[in-house]
Amino acid sequence: MSPSLGEWRRRLDAQREAEPSRTPPPLDRLLLDWRGALARAVSYLGTLGLGSSERERLGREAVERALGEAQGASALSGALDATEEVLELHWPIDGAAPSEESFATWRLAVWQAGGLPEAHIPLAPPQPLEATPPLLRGPMVPEVYHGRRIGEWRKRRRRPSDSSPSVQAPVRPGSPRWRRRGRLRRVLLALLVIVPSIAAGMFMMAVLPGRAEGSLELVLSFFFGALFGWLSIGFWTALFGFVVMLRRGDRFAIHRPNAPSQTPIDAEARTALVMPICDEPVERVFAGLHAVWASLARTGEQRHFDCFVLSDSAEPATWVDEEEAFTAWRRESSGPGHLYYRRRRVRRKRKSGNIADFCRRFGRRYRYMIVLDADSVMSGAAIVQLVRLMEERPDVGVIQTAPAVVRARSLFARMQQFAARLYGPMFAAGMHFWQLGDSPFWGHNAILRVAPFMAHCGLPRLSGKPPLGGDILSHDFVEAALLGRAGFSVWLAFDLPGSYEETPETLLEEMKRDRRWCQGNLQHLRLLFTGGVYATHRALFLNGVFSYVSALLWLGFLVASTAEALLWALRGPDYFPKGPSLFPTWPVWRPEWAMSLVGVVAFVLFLPKILAVALAVGRRQSAGFGGLGPLFASVVLETLATALLAPIRMAFYCRFVLSNLVGRAVSWQGGSDEEETSWGQALRRHGPDALVASVWAYTVYVLHPEAFFWLIPVAAALILSVPLSVWASHRKLGDRARAAHIFLTPEERVPPSEIRELEAGMRRLHAAAARRPDGLTRAVVDPRVNALHDAMLRGPRKLTARLRAAREALARSAAAKGPEALTPSERRTLLSDASCLREAHSAVWRLEDAEAAHRWGL
Repeated sequence: MSPSLGEWRRRLDAQREAEPSRTPPPLDRLLLDWRGALARAVSYLGTLGLGSSERERLGREAVERALGEAQGASALSGALDATEEVLELHWPIDGAAPSEESFATWRLAVWQAGGLPEAHIPLAPPQPLEATPPLLRGPMVPEVYHGRRIGEWRKRRRRPSDSSPSVQAPVRPGSPRWRRRGRLRRVLLALLVIVPSIAAGMFMMAVLPGRAEGSLELVLSFFFGALFGWLSIGFWTALFGFVVMLRRGDRFAIHRPNAPSQTPIDAEARTALVMPICDEPVERVFAGLHAVWASLARTGEQRHFDCFVLSDSAEPATWVDEEEAFTAWRRESSGPGHLYYRRRRVRRKRKSGNIADFCRRFGRRYRYMIVLDADSVMSGAAIVQLVRLMEERPDVGVIQTAPAVVRARSLFARMQQFAARLYGPMFAAGMHFWQLGDSPFWGHNAILRVAPFMAHCGLPRLSGKPPLGGDILSHDFVEAALLGRAGFSVWLAFDLPGSYEETPETLLEEMKRDRRWCQGNLQHLRLLFTGGVYATHRALFLNGVFSYVSALLWLGFLVASTAEALLWALRGPDYFPKGPSLFPTWPVWRPEWAMSLVGVVAFVLFLPKILAVALAVGRRQSAGFGGLGPLFASVVLETLATALLAPIRMAFYCRFVLSNLVGRAVSWQGGSDEEETSWGQALRRHGPDALVASVWAYTVYVLHPEAFFWLIPVAAALILSVPLSVWASHRKLGDRARAAHIFLTPEERVPPSEIRELEAGMRRLHAAAARRPDGLTRAVVDPRVNALHDAMLRGPRKLTARLRAAREALARSAAAKGPEALTPSERRTLLSDASCLREAHSAVWRLEDAEAAHRWGL
């Protein structure tokens, strides 16, 4: 039976009455620095949220208790030991005497109570922090990779033990109508791309003065035809997307805006919202999840969902910030039993490994899984609609949404946001038209059927070393192909509203992201001939590869055309290319043919933009873009900016592809809130390109002035790349453009409720973060955060006596050196060991050296 409040009062009064009977302390203890000890005790009490008068009173009581001790190491240690006793005496844990509970447990009880109550009443016993649901394990076994290395043409010899049903292509089900129609559509696309590409290459031969009788002319014609084919894919995708949107949809579409699915959600159809993160901005992550969860609550269907934060964060401060943000969100949220957090100790296979780890531990609890990125937001209505569509179509493995870009601030990001919002829906509709149920999976803002995903999407490690071997980086396309091989369709819900994402704020940040994507897409070359994969997914693999390899084709075209111009200037035309003859071959230059070729390319490039504007105006959506005038001005400015940025991107992509081919892999890092690009950063990253372009342009101008004018668009963009990159990253310019209604989008003009809640949550969390030290310092110094992190660690670590002694020495050394002197490895070790962290907490508060204590903010 727990003691009553009156009994606790009587114990406290009895102890106070016994105080005068104590033996007076020795003189040497009286001469210790009790004033400093009192200040430290009062400071410790302040971290628990006590008011100033209460801190002073309890601090004096603790010092008086310490003075009454006949022996003690120091005034500081005695005062802090007594402070712990006083706190447990005034706010005991209900159901047990103070001596029966450790002070770490008491601090956890204070944290769970939200602070010390004003009345000195017992605290509720701390409850175990169940950060994850009970395990329900299931297998997700990677199949053995039987592919080929680049350049290895012979088939590998398979061992008998390697054969398994998961490797072999399953028997394909009866071909549904959408699959037959999809084949016809893709044959049409192939004809529309291949035939004009061949015609463009042959026309280029006719345009060249040498009539393509030399090797350079043939190379130029090949490059031009290949590049024209690449442009044609986007052109025809936009054109047929325009037709789909003009007709208000496609009869094979998975989602119909005018008739959304009303299929009830089965009570057993549990859905997990999972957000894998890796050193992402904590405020953005949890403000976004809070907005999604609140929107889901408004639908009345929240009971069918659980939300998981799956952390791979390695930065110690971020780790602590995530734990604090998660537990605070869970305490404040409706339905806290549905919110979970897990941080992996071993970060294998990056994001795909994080998702696979979740599936193995908890996947059998859920029928569906919605994957979100750290910058994702989805409305509750969109999430519920995705689940209903999956309930309606048991043959569907993935439904991918087409996210709208939001929250862009810099000029560069606002241009990207405007282009994605204006042109993106039309291109997404075109992608649906060609792909139907063989669409790609983009890795986020999508719903997956968990059971087939676990059965068929275990990803192997590719043989060899990175970048072309090792872990599969762009795993999403591969997972879609494996689900398709297993007989499940993958759809793009191109017209489902309520899905949002963010875009990099600077050009350099975008290039960092694209470098990872480039490496992942080049790995797909090794998976191109995986058995049983549909031809559509093989084409998507090639499309991803060509997204970056096309930059090399463009560079090759520029190099070949420059070489042709220089040879023409230095050697002159060859009148007898076939040897001695009575009749020379006269080179003929037809500028009108060249201009017509330029006109065709311009038509292919600009018609999709015109069609997108026509859709916006025809559907009376121009007001969302600021009106007709701002819309047209934004399109013109975006077109000019795209023309300037295209050569800069080409230079980066060429370096990415070549560095991967020579074996230089990229590291995997989380997102960042990177500010504007500095002039120093721009010079380091763009300076070499600007220098090479200057030399190239000057050489061509001197030797062949007529050819120089054809190179101006590319050379000028590269020469100006440094100021362009800096200016485009400026947020002030982006704010001015928004004030002028330039690059405005409907989501900016009337923000959805989820985006408004996200913004409000970020302001609140940023304001709280600005007033506190970094996460590691709080975990060591703040008694409540220390107890929280201790409780979040999954069980005690079993260590040898030697290793335990080393950890204790690390705790004492960390206290003396301060947080800035610790290496990243020492920080992670300190946070990974609960006993070591408690030792550091005690040692820091008992530091006698004022300078050492100041390093920890005391």
